[in-house]
Amino acid sequence: MSTPSSPIPSLAPLSRRRFLAAAAAVPAALAFASLAGRAQSASAATALTAKPTKPKKYPIGIELYAVRGELAKDLPKTLQTVAKLGYECVEFYSPYFGWTFPFAKDVRRQLEDLGLRCYSTHNSFASFTPGETMGRAIELNQILGAKTLVLASAPRTAVGAEGWKKLAGDLATATAELVKHGLSAGFHNHASEWKKIEGEARIMDLLAAGTPQDFVLQFDVGTCIEAGADPIAWIKAHPGRIQSVHLKDWAPGTRAEEKGFRVLFGEGVTPWKEILATVESVGGVEFYLMEQEGSRYSEFETAERCLATWKKMRA
Repeated sequence: MSTPSSPIPSLAPLSRRRFLAAAAAVPAALAFASLAGRAQSASAATALTAKPTKPKKYPIGIELYAVRGELAKDLPKTLQTVAKLGYECVEFYSPYFGWTFPFAKDVRRQLEDLGLRCYSTHNSFASFTPGETMGRAIELNQILGAKTLVLASAPRTAVGAEGWKKLAGDLATATAELVKHGLSAGFHNHASEWKKIEGEARIMDLLAAGTPQDFVLQFDVGTCIEAGADPIAWIKAHPGRIQSVHLKDWAPGTRAEEKGFRVLFGEGVTPWKEILATVESVGGVEFYLMEQEGSRYSEFETAERCLATWKKMRA
């Protein structure tokens, strides 16, 4: 047997005073241990009975261009129908700019009665130029309850790298002005804007670099897929800037084959599962908008079928 490296303490006899002190400490120690045990048990029980945190719910809406024919014929009926189908928000496009303020107020009332929201609108470049036109756009969007004015497409002056850089600068100026009114600005991408220009950079990269962090990069997924760009890489490169997503699908093929943008949501080649996971964890998405160029079905049936696929995907 080996010898211990340190001596064992001697067991000196206890004095009466030391014995009483030690004895008095025993009940307190036992009480503390009991309380600690009960607290640990209670904590474990709480952990077992606690309800799991519900995943964040993102509103699903529709860009009303998808039902443009019906909208032109009967706006109230169109709003009623998309609400009945289950859409939660709508995005008006450029014709709304011709409304009078009283008419816009009536539309807002209809939205509220139907439980719909309008978070953003699509606009021409004139709405981003300081002056009377921007002032009108600001008031209309405030009436509708919208928070973001999205540039639907670039003006013809955006030619070449310098032209796009200038546009980015103009949009940055517009953003600073809109913020004063509780609004933000954004841009809706198209297939051509994923291409490099003059060998310098992609148009979308120039726009992102030339606009502030709070400038919204509304993501039209279908045109990104059509252009062969990497949607995941784009989202990760611009965290927090993809406030809204247009759920447009795409598949290679011709219009006669009902391919291209005529496929319904979920019928194309878009990796939706990966895109949705990334835009929600990194992109900063706040709501989604179904968009359709047209399909083999009527506008309302197309909207209904696309929404049904969305709900199955999110179940």
